Amino acid sequence: MSAKLKSGLLSIRDLLATAWPIVLIVALGFVFAYQFVEPAPPKRLVISSGAESGAYHAFAQRYAALLARNGVTLDVRASVGSLENVDRLRKGEVDVAFVQGGILPADGEEARTELLSLGSMYYEPVWVFYRGDRRLVRLHDLAGKRIAIGAEGSGVRGLALQLLEANEIPVDDKLVPLAGLDAAEAVQQGWVDAAFIIAAPEAPVVQVLLRSPGVRVMSFAQADAYTRRFPFLTQVTLPRGAVDLVRDTPPWDTAMLAATANLVVREDIHPALVSLLLQAASEAHGKSGFFQRTGQFPAYLDTSFELSSDAARHYKSGPPFLQRFLPFWAAVFVDRTFVMLLPLIALLVPLLKVAPAIYTWRVRSKVFRLYGELKFLENEVRNHYDAARHAEYFERLDRIEEAASNRNVPLAFTDLVYTLREHVHLVRKQLIRFETAHEEPAKP
Repeated sequence: MSAKLKSGLLSIRDLLATAWPIVLIVALGFVFAYQFVEPAPPKRLVISSGAESGAYHAFAQRYAALLARNGVTLDVRASVGSLENVDRLRKGEVDVAFVQGGILPADGEEARTELLSLGSMYYEPVWVFYRGDRRLVRLHDLAGKRIAIGAEGSGVRGLALQLLEANEIPVDDKLVPLAGLDAAEAVQQGWVDAAFIIAAPEAPVVQVLLRSPGVRVMSFAQADAYTRRFPFLTQVTLPRGAVDLVRDTPPWDTAMLAATANLVVREDIHPALVSLLLQAASEAHGKSGFFQRTGQFPAYLDTSFELSSDAARHYKSGPPFLQRFLPFWAAVFVDRTFVMLLPLIALLVPLLKVAPAIYTWRVRSKVFRLYGELKFLENEVRNHYDAARHAEYFERLDRIEEAASNRNVPLAFTDLVYTLREHVHLVRKQLIRFETAHEEPAKP
């Protein structure tokens, strides 16, 4: 093996010997930093919507298309309504769900602590359609009449029962579990006298009833009082002629109550998916409508569930910085990598500064150990020279010189070896002088 190759191998060995403590420290730092890195977000979410003919289901399908653009699959599961959605969330069967504002019962505190809100997505007006020539402006006017209040487990039923109870209308067999188009047909045919419908103005059931002869929509004369008693409700106005200008439908400004459609999630949802869902919600619900201004939704209006801290940051600052400029998965990758690399860089910078000094010390120490032996020998000769051990002194000196000659150090440090050999030569000269000085007195 050539001297050059051998020196190169030694340099690599010294580098590795210097580097392994740094590698170990960095590896420990990596393990420590990894504890604070969120796992990658799942590529599949499950949402519980509502009836397949309802707005919740339609919006969930819209979300699915928007999330698919970012590589996330959203499975849409139809349901009876908001109460079933909450139950599915609590059981872990779904990750996100539409929940109507105000449907949670008074004893639902446990659900409030398990679930988080991403905010309100849009207003859900409470339509009370009724048959008759007389204009009704109070719910109490429906006392004793047959009323369709929605199916079991639906949000409309839960809200209707609260409003009827506030008007001292008893829960009896006159309250019929009909919803949607079935309730609309029942009103049209006169099977019921009134029906509670919670849906957007564009919903088919609303459009059908607004245009049905002999069917009116109630204007709440006590709307302001309801909003004080039920904080999750908002007073909205359906302007005269908003449905049909030619036929002047409705024929007067109609004061209405509106709940909100809220997006509720499990508390363990990934933060990156919260931002992605809210971006989809902004695109789906941010436009103006009968009861909302452009950009009014999504917003945190219904406080039945605590707002997610990730959603709060989104409302305050918008999407994460990286997601504004990079595709979703690229932004997530860079963000996770940055969290891991930041502490590693903090460790590497000082370690790399001291690494050259450590490397130099390791190489020099190979020669300095021999200097120690040489210095010890020189002191022994000067202070305790014994002529009888003269041969031993030379033998020890020869071993030091041989060790110096055989000491393998990188080429950049060979000057240390040659300097050591020069110093060995100086000590040898001293030994010769000592030998001569001790021999002269013995001559005749």
